[in-house]
Amino acid sequence: MATKPQLVLVVEDEASIASFVAAYLKNAGYAVRTTATGAEALKLVASEKPALVVLDLMLPDMDGVEVCKRIRQSTDMPVLMLTARDEDVDKIIGLEVGADDYMTKPFNPRELVSRVRAVLRRASGMPGGGHVLAVGNVSLDPARHEVRVGDTVVTLRAKEFELLEAFCRQPGLVLTRDKLLEDVWGFAYPGETRTVDVHVKQLRDKLVGADAKIETVWGVGYKLVKPTETP
Repeated sequence: MATKPQLVLVVEDEASIASFVAAYLKNAGYAVRTTATGAEALKLVASEKPALVVLDLMLPDMDGVEVCKRIRQSTDMPVLMLTARDEDVDKIIGLEVGADDYMTKPFNPRELVSRVRAVLRRASGMPGGGHVLAVGNVSLDPARHEVRVGDTVVTLRAKEFELLEAFCRQPGLVLTRDKLLEDVWGFAYPGETRTVDVHVKQLRDKLVGADAKIETVWGVGYKLVKPTETP
């Protein structure tokens, strides 16, 4: 049985931007609803219960900050805010009223999809606490954004962390470069697989002492191999 795609609500009164964002999110596997007003957004939040709201701050009927406040009165649903106004001022306002992330226009749509994935990943890992992924002596805690090799904490950059998480969620399975691009960078686009290779090398260099290894499957991609599976 196919998994039902997560629903993302895009609240944006500029039709071209709403359509643009919706297209990228749909291409990444999400179901999408769009609306141009805050009032309609609040109705859809109540009736459709989306997994995440992409919310513009400049709406024709009410300020996006007010919409976010009202969402927060009834739910912890993740909110990613968009704005074309002063980044520092709006970032503070947006995060103070409960936004989970923030992007300023103009933005890279691939980055937006990547942020949506990251916010949803963090949200899904928090309620139960303790959703730690472990392969051999490598452990990854999505909620705390922490990686350990044995008892040693390993500092990873954001994309390195997301790449390792993709491997840890599917140990032993071969993940193609295109699949990793889609899962970690938010969009599968040709000609950029070198990005995956570079990040895998950096990740290997940082996982000193790990008994789980990232193996290259030539011509295909990579897989994380458990200690008992190593030759």
